[in-house]
Amino acid sequence: MSSNPQYLSGNEIRNIFLDFFAQREHQILPSASLVPEDPTVLLTIAGMLPFKPIFLGQRTPEFKRATTSQKCIRTNDIENVGRTKRHHTFFEMLGNFSFGDYFKEQAIAWGWEISTQVFGISPQNLVVSVFKDDDEAFGIWRDQIGVPIARIKRLGEDDNFWVSGPTGPCGPCSEIYYDFHPERGDENIDLEDDSRFIEFYNLVFMQYNRDTSGNLTPLQNKNIDTGMGLERMAQILQKVPNNYETDLIFPIIQTAAQIAGIDYHKSDEKTKVSLKVIGDHVRSVVHMIADEIRASNVGRGYVLRRLIRRVVRHGRLIGISGEFTTQVAETAIALSESAYPNVRQREAAIKAELQREESNFLKTLDRGEKLLEEIIQEVKQRGETSISGESAFTLYDTYGFPLELTQEVAEENHLTVDEAGFNAEMQKQVERAKAAHETIDLTVQGSLDKLAEHIHATEFLGYTQPATTAKVEAILVAGVSQEEAEVGTQVQIVLDKTPFYAESGGQIGDRGYISGDGIVVRVEDVKKESDFFVHFGRIERGTLRVGDRVTAQIDPACRRRAQANHTATHLLQAALKKIVDDSISQAGSLVSFDRLRFDFNCPRALTVEEVQQIEEQVNTWIAQAHAAKVEVLPLAEAKARGAVAMFGEKYGEEVRVIDFPSVSMELCGGTHVSNTAEIGVFKIISEAGVASGVRRIEAVSGPAILDYLNLRDKVVKDLSDRFKVKPEELPDRITSLQSELRTSQKELESLKVQLAIAKSDSLLQTAETVGDFKIIVSQLEDVDPESLKTAAERLLQKIGNGAVVLGSVPEEGKVSIVAAFSSEVNKKGLQAGKFVGAIAKICGGGGGGRPNLAQAGGRDASKLPEALEQAESELKSALG
Repeated sequence: MSSNPQYLSGNEIRNIFLDFFAQREHQILPSASLVPEDPTVLLTIAGMLPFKPIFLGQRTPEFKRATTSQKCIRTNDIENVGRTKRHHTFFEMLGNFSFGDYFKEQAIAWGWEISTQVFGISPQNLVVSVFKDDDEAFGIWRDQIGVPIARIKRLGEDDNFWVSGPTGPCGPCSEIYYDFHPERGDENIDLEDDSRFIEFYNLVFMQYNRDTSGNLTPLQNKNIDTGMGLERMAQILQKVPNNYETDLIFPIIQTAAQIAGIDYHKSDEKTKVSLKVIGDHVRSVVHMIADEIRASNVGRGYVLRRLIRRVVRHGRLIGISGEFTTQVAETAIALSESAYPNVRQREAAIKAELQREESNFLKTLDRGEKLLEEIIQEVKQRGETSISGESAFTLYDTYGFPLELTQEVAEENHLTVDEAGFNAEMQKQVERAKAAHETIDLTVQGSLDKLAEHIHATEFLGYTQPATTAKVEAILVAGVSQEEAEVGTQVQIVLDKTPFYAESGGQIGDRGYISGDGIVVRVEDVKKESDFFVHFGRIERGTLRVGDRVTAQIDPACRRRAQANHTATHLLQAALKKIVDDSISQAGSLVSFDRLRFDFNCPRALTVEEVQQIEEQVNTWIAQAHAAKVEVLPLAEAKARGAVAMFGEKYGEEVRVIDFPSVSMELCGGTHVSNTAEIGVFKIISEAGVASGVRRIEAVSGPAILDYLNLRDKVVKDLSDRFKVKPEELPDRITSLQSELRTSQKELESLKVQLAIAKSDSLLQTAETVGDFKIIVSQLEDVDPESLKTAAERLLQKIGNGAVVLGSVPEEGKVSIVAAFSSEVNKKGLQAGKFVGAIAKICGGGGGGRPNLAQAGGRDASKLPEALEQAESELKSALG
């Protein structure tokens, strides 16, 4: 290691950090996936998140010391990306962890050593902070490290006390800041001054447990959790003005700039912000797709889609008109592959996902541009000069249209945009986002965190035993721990062992009963919280107490149905790979008692023939009676044998493999039939798209087939009775009725138009002459909007030079108004669209259209006479 490095690349900084702690007996562990085991967060948002069960005392660590470089995603400050020096959605957190081993003194000493002696940072450039009441840490920095008192700052709980949530493990922290301007002296140091200081190393001393009353008690095993921001350290050591201009991100920015034909360093600030957003977000999406996240409209898939769309939007802002994301992704892959080989291994999938999302979004942007044109036209017709903030935000939020683009197009049309209104709408969205803010909650189902030190992980026996005797370890009512619960209470129960399968891998939890001496609890669902199986149910008889010995019994009929559907899901995936495309991968699933749902990545719809072939293939495998082979194998061996991993699942060093030889082999913790013949029959109900590039098959199998057939038979019998035909004659009868209905509808529309024309012709004699023009303003009863429009056009043709305004109430609560103006009326400054829109406001509505013909609507029919009276008055005033 260099004691005074002149320049270190991001990769070198990462390796030096890991090697430093490896030499100090820390086990180097690989980065965890961005898809976390923790169900309380969408994405891995901190370096400590993979170690959460260890910090809770729910899992025994394999090593006392560990060090990692953990990839993380955070999007709660996404609007700051590119605008500040240090905000990112994707970042790497270098960390060293102690699980009940060393504590403050050693963590502080190593933090200082690696910063000053290894990375060569002058102590004159460093300032440290400690929690205001942490005299121990203050003393270590002052007496053992030798930091001047003026450069040790005591900060409050908001800054320097780390908490996992309202309750649970917590403790003070100490941070190391880099001072870019030590020449300004030690007087009045303000660590909030981003222009002078940047925090790059955070040492968390996890030494307390906080209870529901806020009381702190010392933990039996004190832990160390540290984090050094790789991007921040790279900025410091590479002496660049911000994180974006380090070698970790800047090559991506340069690629985007080259595509746009611009020079980053010669660009204005707005262009630089867009280039920084592209550089940051491209790193995020490359790693997310590499970790098998697919774009969608929900969950982490929505986060991915939003990031890709922001990349495309900012590409537009800097002048890139075509597709470009795969090109910048190539640079991001090249930068990351040495530390994260999976990005190169998944290169084809990354580029395919980006190309598909970008192509679809560009079409969406085109629709946004057309909507903007309509908005501008309506604004001009109303005689206004500004696009509302609400309209601008709709363009931004729904169509991905940046405010800057809306402002530029508005300026070209001599309009402005209500930016304050836009910001108000944006703030509303921010408040909504804060309600779902990503946090790390180390508590387990309310008060299970306090129980974790006293009860053991639940032993699952359900693979081989449908029933077992067990001890009640915990009872929770509304998430609060109780010693007992009475009949009628909805409860959550933790047993020391259970035959109940807990919801996981798409399979829902078992149903059944927990019973004992005078006690019956109906179990309606089972979920897994960390290593505890939580049984959700209702006490039907007796009083249940902690410590009771009970019998836990699953419902065997429900289990058989779930087993059939789960195994059928495995066979379905194998058939899709065989018949459609071997690269198909799972994107989600549901295995319930009555049906199964399988989502898979595929850019196109399946043909009718393919669906039929898949169904036939699965039924063939069922009939062939393939026996299941279940093994627990080392993960590497299972993968080497070709076992397919389930989407989003995390695996330990040993995994459970469900193998139907020559058919399907998957890593799976679910329950399955012992032979495919037990499934009986498999039937596909539907195949459809659920998101861009994601398809869904819904199907039934096993005993659920009879339910499905009974329902279908009931529907067919009912239709046969209603139509008085045989079941096989139903298609022809329905086709005949549809044809008759279409004919009747056409005849009805024709009659409506004829009736409207007949009613309107009687209005010719009411035409008034106003100057050189003739006007007709009248109400027609019970005329639909389209017929009203036809009548207005016909009347205008007959009167020639003039104006026609007609109103009607086609149905309760609905008003229709049409205005038809001749070209000479237009020359007098009257535009039909603007005119009718203003009139419709009287009826609580609005509308618009062309200068010569426009239509509007409203809700208050009682105001229609007043609106028409106003229309007549304005026409006479303007034309007389």
